[in-house]
Amino acid sequence: MADRVTVIGWDGSPLTAAARSALGAATLVAGAAHHLALPEVPPSAERIRLGSVALAARRIAGHRGTAVVLADGDPGFFGVVRTLRAPEFGLEVEVVPAVSSVAAAFARAGMPWDDAEVVVAHRRTLRRAVNVCRAHTKVAVLTSPGAGPAELGLLLEGVHRTFVICEELGTEREQVTVVTSDKAPDHTWRDPNVVIVIGGPAGAAESGGWLAGRDPGAGPRGWTQPGETYDGPLGEGETDLLRAAQLARLGPRVGDLVWDIGCGSGAFAVEAARAGAAVIAVDRKLDACARTDAAARRFGVQAQIIQGSAPHVLDNLPEPDVVRVGGGGAAVVSAVADRRPQRIVTHAATRDAAELIGRDLTEHGYDVECALLQSVELDTRAWTETERSVAFLLSAALPERTV
Repeated sequence: MADRVTVIGWDGSPLTAAARSALGAATLVAGAAHHLALPEVPPSAERIRLGSVALAARRIAGHRGTAVVLADGDPGFFGVVRTLRAPEFGLEVEVVPAVSSVAAAFARAGMPWDDAEVVVAHRRTLRRAVNVCRAHTKVAVLTSPGAGPAELGLLLEGVHRTFVICEELGTEREQVTVVTSDKAPDHTWRDPNVVIVIGGPAGAAESGGWLAGRDPGAGPRGWTQPGETYDGPLGEGETDLLRAAQLARLGPRVGDLVWDIGCGSGAFAVEAARAGAAVIAVDRKLDACARTDAAARRFGVQAQIIQGSAPHVLDNLPEPDVVRVGGGGAAVVSAVADRRPQRIVTHAATRDAAELIGRDLTEHGYDVECALLQSVELDTRAWTETERSVAFLLSAALPERTV
């Protein structure tokens, strides 16, 4: 087993004395090609081109001598340290940190980044990274081959963002380019790169906060807000308690894409976006789209709003994780189920309509639950009834999918 493993972060600046000392004593050095070409790497040391960190860790664990792993930026921030410290390798790890690629990218852009979300985009996580870019006004994306600026731009179709693309930070080939998201697919970008994604109708906070990234305490408390918050009457499927139950069953979260079909006042779309999810709100009525846009701006959240009639308008939308069907009935619910989101919620006014929808969802392979929700609002001055609403709440989940 290796006597010691030192992980050295490299940001393009001269190595520290501690890093040079560890590297000079190394009998095995692992890193990318540009790391292994550094003059400080001992000529006699075994060299491993770093691809799979787990494979390199196994070779290091079987090596008799002193090992060094070189990594770009801070190796403890979305880096190799996590893998090397896995119990199955039994390695004792020391770390010499450097400036993270994210910090360097924002420094090159001259922007603060305590209010930014930071995500890693691999082929398997690209869609979720894109959803974060849809939902938030400032995001740093640590990219990888096949999940870079071009792919981000393609998947953000219909959502305008500005990309600050920082290629090969810390090297002589370093380059910073500013393009709109729709132009990013027109270029070939060099790896490694970091993409700062900024924009959206709601601006990022101007003053510093107390928590890095998105402040979960921003805005009023409560999953749902009173109907009068949304400037006008709400539809029969938008009562406060029904929305709260729908949110509870869907559980929208950061990295999800939510469809809100028949968005009406925009109440549900806004509340799903406040949970950190990306939202596409659809309605056939122009005034509903305008109300949803106004509500999103008022609450400072992002929502892509599309006017059109379901189910036809759904054909070209990106794949959802969870869906609320607020209008359109059984035909729209069936079309949504064809797209296989993890969860679907809808409501029905009658038992017959609820049974029809429930049977269709079951035939699509979903586990279906139905509850009859009745809510009664009371005037607490006289404790008299002011309004009553009744709805069948249907929720469906795919049992075979896990997150």
